[in-house]
Amino acid sequence: MAKLVFGMNQSLDGYVDHDRMATGPVLFRHWIDHVGGLAASVYGRRVYELMRYWDEDRPEWTAEHREFAAAWRRQPKWVVSRSLKSVGPNATLVQDGIEAVVRGLRDQLAGEIAVSGPELAGSLTDLGLVDEYRLYLHPVVLGHGKPFFAGPRPPLRLVSSDLIVEDVIRLTYVPA
Repeated sequence: MAKLVFGMNQSLDGYVDHDRMATGPVLFRHWIDHVGGLAASVYGRRVYELMRYWDEDRPEWTAEHREFAAAWRRQPKWVVSRSLKSVGPNATLVQDGIEAVVRGLRDQLAGEIAVSGPELAGSLTDLGLVDEYRLYLHPVVLGHGKPFFAGPRPPLRLVSSDLIVEDVIRLTYVPA
C-alpha cells in the first residue's frame, strides 16, 4: 500500500511560491532524488502546468536539470482538473471521482505518491487521504500568496525534522 505525501517549499509565513525561494545545488539534488524515488504523483492543475516545463529539453540546462527532467518524465502522473481537456506524456487526467482514483492508487502502488498542490492537498486532507506532510521551510517571508495549507490546518504530530541544506529545514508531520 502506498503512502500519500504532501510536501512543498514554504516561506516562514506559510506561503508557497517556487519563484521566490532559492533552490541551490544541494536542495536541487534532494528534489532529483525525491522525484526519482516516487511511485507516482497526483497533481493539481496549477502545479502540473508549472511542472510541464520539464517535458521538453532546453539547451541551457545543466546535467542536473536533465536528470530531474528524466525522473519527472518517467514518473506516472495523475492530474486533477475540471478545466484541462488533455495532459502530457505519462499523465492521466482525472476530472471526477478523485477519492476513488486516489484510494485505488494507494491500494495498487507501493512506495510514496506525491501530492502536488495546496488546494488538491486540502481536498485530499478533507477526505482523510494524506498520510504525511513535509514542510520545507526557507528563511523567507513573503507576506502574501498561496498558503501551504489551503484550509484549516489539520491536527498534526511532528515525526521528524531534517536539515536539508544550511538554510532549509524539512519538518515532517503525520495526522494526529
